[in-house]
Amino acid sequence: MKILVRGTNWIGDAVMSIPALRELRRIFPDDTITLHTRSWADGLFQDASFIDEIVSYEKAKWPVRDILDNSKFLKRDLYDLAVILPNSFESAITTFLTKIPRRIGYNKDVRGLLLTDPIPVPEWKNRRHEAYYYLNLIQNVERVVLNRETVGRFEYDGSLEVSDERREAARQFLADNGVDLSKPTVAFGVGSANSRAKRWPLENYARLAEMVISDVGQNVVVVGSKDEVETAAEVQACSKLPLVNIAGKTDLALAAALLSEVDLMVSNDMGLSHIAPAVGTKTIVLFGPTDPETTRPFASNAFVLREPVECTPCMLRDCPIDHRCMTRLTPERVFDVVFSAEESDLDEQ
Repeated sequence: MKILVRGTNWIGDAVMSIPALRELRRIFPDDTITLHTRSWADGLFQDASFIDEIVSYEKAKWPVRDILDNSKFLKRDLYDLAVILPNSFESAITTFLTKIPRRIGYNKDVRGLLLTDPIPVPEWKNRRHEAYYYLNLIQNVERVVLNRETVGRFEYDGSLEVSDERREAARQFLADNGVDLSKPTVAFGVGSANSRAKRWPLENYARLAEMVISDVGQNVVVVGSKDEVETAAEVQACSKLPLVNIAGKTDLALAAALLSEVDLMVSNDMGLSHIAPAVGTKTIVLFGPTDPETTRPFASNAFVLREPVECTPCMLRDCPIDHRCMTRLTPERVFDVVFSAEESDLDEQ
């Protein structure tokens, strides 16, 4: 059987869907699984063992163009089953026009008319972690296609492979950009392209960098996308000690490999904070306006640090008051937690 999986639209969501994709591979071990996704995901899933092929596309200016172009070229591959992870109408109508015989996704809005097997949105959708939302869909795929229910009986795996060749290229890139590989390295994810409210103050990152460099003698590397270049440059300018700024210098494939080679990541709630623990790096995520219960990294080596205030989680992109959820989280507290606490203590922060 040929299975087409429509991938998610954001980096964090893509990483949170990995346990579901691995479960799909487990229940269909001998079938061909193709991931249909935006082009940025090529780098993220480059070495993934749980999919056979990636069919990617660049997002068009008009959604209708995406629908027509994608359905046209996907139709030629004669898929037997479509699993639609996102909730968008566009993803459902694309697979409908592709004429895939079996189309399974959530019955969100009017999408049910376009699916052969519309799955009810679980009533716990906004209370449980997003990873379980994708896993629930795969559980229903197994039920309606294979008439069995084994999803949920095994430990979930959210890890993401990075080849030895990519790791070596990442180490060389770090060295070429001035990182002393004889010392441990801490990566900072200082941006958040879709929300200013999720950003810890830049001067706090600068102060934390100074403490990491001077007090524990480690490298600090600022990472981020092209959209976060300006933010990273401001942190670099604020720091009294030299740090390495590589924001905007990497694609997602190299960024993932770099995060697999650093020793620790401290980050805002952003896409890279999900990638780092998935590739094996201990990660501390500073949460403010968003809800860690539903969107924290789905990994045992990821820890949330937050300052509980009366207005969180507000889910706003801009704080209308004093941004207290982030400003009350001091560099000294973050430093003490990151470099003094045991992992059992981190779980309680």
